[in-house]
Amino acid sequence: MKKIEAIIKPFKLEDVKDALVEIGIHGMTVTDVKGYGRQQGHTELYRGAEYVVDFLPKVKVEVTVSEAELDKVVEVIVKTAKTGKIGDGKIFVSSIEKAIRIRTGEVDEEAL
Repeated sequence: MKKIEAIIKPFKLEDVKDALVEIGIHGMTVTDVKGYGRQQGHTELYRGAEYVVDFLPKVKVEVTVSEAELDKVVEVIVKTAKTGKIGDGKIFVSSIEKAIRIRTGEVDEEAL
């Protein structure tokens, strides 16, 4: 089993969710996050005062899938979340040792 963490632009969330549901992925966790990478934030003007926005709003989508589904899910996220501009985000993939569905006690892939 693999855990996919995708940090994407907030306005791409619905598109990514719809694309994942279309390929049969129905469970995900979404968290509002802030961060920066190469963008390094930006300067904004508010009521005549200039200030620096260091951390930009992003969304973290977490999906746990079987190894067989991994490449397809990553491909769909990349294709759907990409705008071609700086700040599109990143995808991290890590291994999951064990998964347990609390309600039924199902373990590993049955729990997904």
